[in-house]
Amino acid sequence: MVKFFAVVLLLVGAFGAGYYLGQRPVGTLQRTVAELQQSLKDMSRNVLDTTLGIERDLRRRQGLVDAKSRLVQAKAHLADRNFGDAAKEIAEAITAVETATKGTKSDDATNALRDIAGSLLEVKLEIVTGKQVSMKKLDDLQQNMNQLLNK
Repeated sequence: MVKFFAVVLLLVGAFGAGYYLGQRPVGTLQRTVAELQQSLKDMSRNVLDTTLGIERDLRRRQGLVDAKSRLVQAKAHLADRNFGDAAKEIAEAITAVETATKGTKSDDATNALRDIAGSLLEVKLEIVTGKQVSMKKLDDLQQNMNQLLNK
């Protein structure tokens, strides 16, 4: 009994599909298929662009978080007068920021990260040469990183 209903349902479906396609001119069907293909291409392109944007933003934020933690560690080492470890932490922070900006297009966020990397490099050079580094300068760098993370 179930097989009979399944066969009848398939026959009705095939008849209905044939009738529907027979009522439509072939050109209309081809245009509809072409429009669907184009809309599918556009949608997949938008999804891909969005995914890549999310990945870029995540990489940037992760690099910023890592650089900020290294900066906080460097501040602790400077407070303990451990200048060698502070320079190493600053170098790691620079590497984290540069890794986050590698391969990205130049925009406001990337330029801000590059500015931070330059400021970190200046601080590292001051530490290595033995100059006194003010904690205010490090606090300002940390605050800049916080502002970029909050965007």
